[in-house]
Amino acid sequence: MPVERLRAARFVQVSVLLGSHEAFVEHDPGAEHPESPDRLAAVRRGIVDAGVSDAVVPFAPRRATREELARVHDIGYVSRLEELCLVGGGRLDADTCVSPASYEAAVRSAGAGLDAVERLEHGDADAAFLALRPPGHHAVEGGAMGFCLLNNIAVTAAGLVARGERVLVVDWDAHHGNGTQAAFYESSDVMFVSLHQFPFYPGTGALGEVGTGDGEGATLNVPFPAGTAGDAYRMALDELVVPVAEEFSPTWLLVSAGFDAHRADPLTDLGLSASDFADLTERVARLAVPGRRIFFLEGGYDLEALASSAGATVAALVGIAYRPEPATTVGRLGSLGSARSGGPAAVVDAARSLHERHRRG
Repeated sequence: MPVERLRAARFVQVSVLLGSHEAFVEHDPGAEHPESPDRLAAVRRGIVDAGVSDAVVPFAPRRATREELARVHDIGYVSRLEELCLVGGGRLDADTCVSPASYEAAVRSAGAGLDAVERLEHGDADAAFLALRPPGHHAVEGGAMGFCLLNNIAVTAAGLVARGERVLVVDWDAHHGNGTQAAFYESSDVMFVSLHQFPFYPGTGALGEVGTGDGEGATLNVPFPAGTAGDAYRMALDELVVPVAEEFSPTWLLVSAGFDAHRADPLTDLGLSASDFADLTERVARLAVPGRRIFFLEGGYDLEALASSAGATVAALVGIAYRPEPATTVGRLGSLGSARSGGPAAVVDAARSLHERHRRG
């Protein structure tokens, strides 16, 4: 590890809350399931490798209350989930299983963001990174989906909205955050932005999904084709997401930080690297003041890619440049997509035009 990086980490002034809990390790979705407890060890290893351990302030998240969960989820579903875990667990859908310990992990994951809000407002750190299991952004009002039991980031956003905050949710997981989008599709208090592979699981996240009612225009989807690399993501943030977010003027930033858009991930087909995630973090972190930024772990199933990407993300949050592999590019963005080709640049242009139409409307 370079001496310069160690020295920088030792004297860093910015700190990041790291929320995790032993209960998260106990959640067992089944043998050889990609969403394994080893993912949390990979995150911790990545932070050590990035040389920023001195900047991390660990905490054990509290449980979400029934009242807090009820802002997002049907309480009947929450009760059924608890009962299934009490009787030994079982399968909720083709991809999602629970064990006896899963309910405790789920309610602590759902409470982690709210706990981080309280700690950040107390001045404990400048940002938070929540190393959670199970992930959350696919969970819908009445059920589990896609490895997710409760929608961790949506529970936090709903809690903030309940006290009058304006919340920007940025989701860069390779899979569209359908549960989070659905929770706020009619709300003007939450701006939901998703950059994801499309068409792909779970089938949502098309350009035309922009919100309804009071929420029309407050949902922004950037559905990238397979193979999209970091240059397109940087373009999308610089030319589309950042201007839209600045216009929205959020008081809090919440990020669904899935790392399955990494080119090594076994479940997806995108082309990012760990350094691209550092670039994304630097850009989105500027959209909220220090002390009002929380990153939630979602996907990421290649353990080495997860480690390096999480390390690069936490390092970027504390202002340390950790680039364990080169940033990615497919080529000149201008050649990546005409309106007919549907390439990444064309997707960004189409999303910008669609948003402008709804904003004017």
